[in-house]
Amino acid sequence: MMRKKEESGIKKNGKQGRTVNGGAFERKVMIAGLGRALAGKEIHFADQTRYRLLPGQSLLDLAVEAAGQALENAGMKIEDMDCIVCAMATPLQAIPCNAALVHERMAKGLQIPAIDINTTCTSFLSAVDIFSCLVDSGRFRRVLVLSGDTASAALNPRQQESFELFSDGAAACVLAGSEDGASAVLYSRQETWSEGAHDTEIRGGGGLQPVFALNEENREDYYFDMKGHQILKLCAKRLPDFVERCLKEACVSREEIRMVVPHQASRALGVIMPRLGFSKGKYIDRVEQYGNMVSASVPFALCEAVEIGRVKRGDLILLIGTAAGLTVNFLLMRF
Repeated sequence: MMRKKEESGIKKNGKQGRTVNGGAFERKVMIAGLGRALAGKEIHFADQTRYRLLPGQSLLDLAVEAAGQALENAGMKIEDMDCIVCAMATPLQAIPCNAALVHERMAKGLQIPAIDINTTCTSFLSAVDIFSCLVDSGRFRRVLVLSGDTASAALNPRQQESFELFSDGAAACVLAGSEDGASAVLYSRQETWSEGAHDTEIRGGGGLQPVFALNEENREDYYFDMKGHQILKLCAKRLPDFVERCLKEACVSREEIRMVVPHQASRALGVIMPRLGFSKGKYIDRVEQYGNMVSASVPFALCEAVEIGRVKRGDLILLIGTAAGLTVNFLLMRF
């Protein structure tokens, strides 16, 4: 049963309030700095621009570049971090975790813990959600979060829809405590609708179908496979109600939200967002310019929005996205 409205979400006077059914306490944290990096090869598909890794360039290079920018913009150094979090969809190696390899590049000799989080395209949102709780509780003071993927490595050239959609890139942020509470994560929710678990997948390469099992007959299983129509159908069916429930629990109206930064999932963004009640100009749409950068999509778009002044300190913003699984994330914050 829902509690009365002023106790179930964000109170209108800005004070901390408890949410229910998957929401969370207000967390006094801020994104102290952001950074981003693009792969070096620019290609074009009609009116769409995409970026792919150059020979000799790696996702690790991009992630470290983005992280360096985030630290510089925050006025901090890697020594100031209490944790390094890689929120990515794909592994740099099978073992160790991505964060350990970033640690080797940026923090070798330091004892900073390094952790991976993976909810594919919404990995950044999941990481900010989880680690904002840890920062707010005092477990950590400052956390470096990195996202990025090289989707092009597994794209199937025979599947035009996905082959022309993705870019390789990385983005990073420094998550820190906000002593005065002017910046805060106000509400968050994550759900998974596993009826869509096989609509976006790479079947081969993991424990169920090891890389050593690759042969000419099953080669397609080792490529990225996306059933765009089925994903769009499931999102159209479930997302509107999900967004309505989140807004109701958070006690926030669409009009109060300054900017929505969605996952740049596909060219259908302009179809889905109005169905969620967000008109053009209310949300960031950079699919034409960059495409889908998987886990980097949301932080990359947020970083650009901050750089050009579309998002400013104190703005109420919504970070939202869908991911393979099908997983969906909603994170409301006062930037």
